[in-house]
Amino acid sequence: MTKMVRQRLLGAAALTVALATGAAAQEKVVNVYNWSDYIDESVLEEFTKETGIKVVYDVFDNQDIVETKMLAGGSGYDVVVITGPFLARQIGAGVYQPLDKSKLPNLSNMWPEVTNRVAEYDPGNEYGVDYMWGTTGIGYNVEKIKAIMPDAPVNSWDMVFKPEIVSKFKDCGVQFLDASEELIPAALKYLGKNPDSKDAADMEEAGKLLASVKPYVQKFHSSEYINALANGDICLAVGYSGDILQARNRAAEANNGVTINYVIPKEGANMWFDIMAIPKDAPNPDAAHAFMNFMMRPEVIAKSTNYVAYANGNLASQKFVDPAILADTAIYPDKETLANLFSTTPYDAKAQRVLTRVWTSVKTGM
Repeated sequence: MTKMVRQRLLGAAALTVALATGAAAQEKVVNVYNWSDYIDESVLEEFTKETGIKVVYDVFDNQDIVETKMLAGGSGYDVVVITGPFLARQIGAGVYQPLDKSKLPNLSNMWPEVTNRVAEYDPGNEYGVDYMWGTTGIGYNVEKIKAIMPDAPVNSWDMVFKPEIVSKFKDCGVQFLDASEELIPAALKYLGKNPDSKDAADMEEAGKLLASVKPYVQKFHSSEYINALANGDICLAVGYSGDILQARNRAAEANNGVTINYVIPKEGANMWFDIMAIPKDAPNPDAAHAFMNFMMRPEVIAKSTNYVAYANGNLASQKFVDPAILADTAIYPDKETLANLFSTTPYDAKAQRVLTRVWTSVKTGM
């Protein structure tokens, strides 16, 4: 091979690499980070088909993992779904960029009731848009609970916070969320204290209550209880409303003889919000805005609500929501129940350390 031919071949190879690199650089992508089991995946396909923007979709099942990534920076994500108190704390840390609302015309579809509550974490709704919202309560296997304790107080936190009651269900399986920011406030509410208390003594007392029932809890996990309930592997769980209703639907579809119910305890429960936000260092902010705007289309977000059985913050979507879901007060609570729901605010660094220590102690028994 002559020197000239070799140079031409090397030049052609370099050009091919350059073209491939340029094509890759021009490929339109949006990197999304969301909870597991939390979207109708056909929505992602529809978005790509319409916009040409590929969705790289990663999932998590613990907010602490998300917070660690967000605070470290350089996550590579364009849209992150984050729960209210975490969002507020991370806004304060400069993690997110303000939304360009001129690129979000579908904001007009949002539900003022939800938007106003979200503003408690994001004043002026400058950084985030509600994706879904729900409550944290009790899910149970109707037949197994009835067989063990016909008069079980299934509509009360007594069911899981009284050792003499929850112990009856140890053998049929009990699981709790692995979420300190959900369980500690629920325990505080049950104890008659402010569920949003940041007082160390209050959190310690809540921890003692949870520690008293820990021997009867098979596992702390934020997603496994869905299939465990649906398959009849456990009979009782403290979990997110939509997760437990997903378990109910999966059991019904499988026709496996398992009947799952979800209740909002009469003492009151946490009303939480999962909010879409764009990291400050998002590599594709325009694609992020396009994705968020697409998700605010009434028929699009309704499809995900119908799939995951969570209420969404889009008022215009309700005419596309399955009527059975819209009428289900476990998903869309009535006004009286709504009035008894509470929300929590972010923990400052000192309170967060206490919360983490208390929660670690509960789970490890140390």
